[in-house]
Amino acid sequence: MTHLVAIDWGTSSLRGALIDAKGRVLEEQSHARGILTVEPGGFRDVFDSLFGAWMSEPGTRCLISGMAGSKQGWVEAPYCPCAAGLPEVRAKIREIEPGRIAIVPGLSDEHAGVPDVMRGEEVQIFGAVALTGLKSGLFVLPGTHNKWARVKDGRVTGFRTFMTGEFYALLSQHSILARTLDASAAFDEAAFLSGVAQADNGEGLLHNAFGARTLSLFERMSAGELASYLSGLLIGEELRTQSVRANGEVVLIGSPALTQRYALALKSLGTATRTLGSEATWAGLHALASS
Repeated sequence: MTHLVAIDWGTSSLRGALIDAKGRVLEEQSHARGILTVEPGGFRDVFDSLFGAWMSEPGTRCLISGMAGSKQGWVEAPYCPCAAGLPEVRAKIREIEPGRIAIVPGLSDEHAGVPDVMRGEEVQIFGAVALTGLKSGLFVLPGTHNKWARVKDGRVTGFRTFMTGEFYALLSQHSILARTLDASAAFDEAAFLSGVAQADNGEGLLHNAFGARTLSLFERMSAGELASYLSGLLIGEELRTQSVRANGEVVLIGSPALTQRYALALKSLGTATRTLGSEATWAGLHALASS
């Protein structure tokens, strides 16, 4: 392999990087061409139009992670069950064009008979392990559906998904709270941390969320503050279900806007964090491509 074309093909977006044999990122590109924008049977055409130039050099291999491997994607790559590390995931990579283009399978876990899944986050976790040297610990990936993964000796032993981002969108845009908060307002750290603290009162999210309405009714918070307060309530509820106080450093992987909030919330609980962004994806795909 002379070069790796590393692709993270999600539901709404598509990112790619051209990586050399030593793992150095040479070029990057990003497009609003998630799998939902691709017509049935059109994945190859989209791929060729965006990455054909990168793939033209002999010896170049492409690995694709994310929703392109789902039932709605290019080719379905069945999930790899936990516990799983690089060898297990590598063994289940689905070839599209043998030796040249392939899809990473994603991971599955099960809790009390209910399955849980991730696609793309497993690559970020492997990349974070490679970049930080932390082969065991707690890895948190904020997003629309947040993942909390436990890693031991470089293998993902299990994980849980939380619909925190989606619930924030539903409450802030489609519930009665949408009338009294401004979801477009700048982040307010004090209001956010107030929400995180309130989530730990033992009353539960269904009660605490109503407080985001009454704080407006009694003019104790502005519309902008309430958006950050609600975000703090939801993230605080998520943290409340995890034994974060029993952990040392937590590794956060994701966009700066989200990892900042989780870092603040965890710091308020006395938990240190380390943050990574897109570099984790590229490092993880390079690790999978390297035998």
